[in-house]
Amino acid sequence: MEMTKSPSVGSFVANDFRTAAVFQKYGIDFCCKGGKSVDEVCDKISIDREMLLRELNEVSMIPSSAANEYSTWPLDKLIDYIENTHHRYVENAIPPLLQFLDKLCNVHGINHPELFEINEQFVSASGELTAHMKKEELILFPYVYRMVEAINSGLDMKEAPFGTVKNPIAMMIHEHDVEGDRFSRIAELSNNYNPPTDGCTTYRVAFALLKEFEEDLHKHIHLENNILFPKALEMEGKLIS
Repeated sequence: MEMTKSPSVGSFVANDFRTAAVFQKYGIDFCCKGGKSVDEVCDKISIDREMLLRELNEVSMIPSSAANEYSTWPLDKLIDYIENTHHRYVENAIPPLLQFLDKLCNVHGINHPELFEINEQFVSASGELTAHMKKEELILFPYVYRMVEAINSGLDMKEAPFGTVKNPIAMMIHEHDVEGDRFSRIAELSNNYNPPTDGCTTYRVAFALLKEFEEDLHKHIHLENNILFPKALEMEGKLIS
């Protein structure tokens, strides 16, 4: 990767997902705010640009597994991966987290009132993410599948009822931003998912699961915002040009 320029954070991670760990180390959002340049984020949090670029370059120089080269995958394969890995993870993780957080509010809420807002935020996230994923699976993803088929077969592409793919993508990106901000708030309220000294086993498990949920969400959003969506827009442009 060319390290003398200042590309966007998201483009680094799109090229090599291992760089996400470097950005995460410095608290740099590589998914929802992945459009910001390295110069912008370095200025904002006052870290040395050359040091960050050096760390990113060191990570990128390590031989990688082809399994993580998501930007090279065909879009239909990438969608299958997002659904089977990230959508199913969210569906399976929500019920136990709702149960644990409700229990924490009942047992520890008096001494830790922040639990009530954490629970409220996660309840909202669970509903919104469930609806969000269904919109992708029923509206956006089938359209992208049809575009891939049209490109591969040389057939004409019928116009979608929503006009251009830009419209559902804009909605999905907005909803990603909302959930990214919501989990930033949950992280703040939970002291970055560190339970208090009087926290029970359920407390520790719930916070560990919340942290895992946020990490999965970041990767999920990155794959869509920085790889799937730009490639879908490019593909539609070829079909209608």
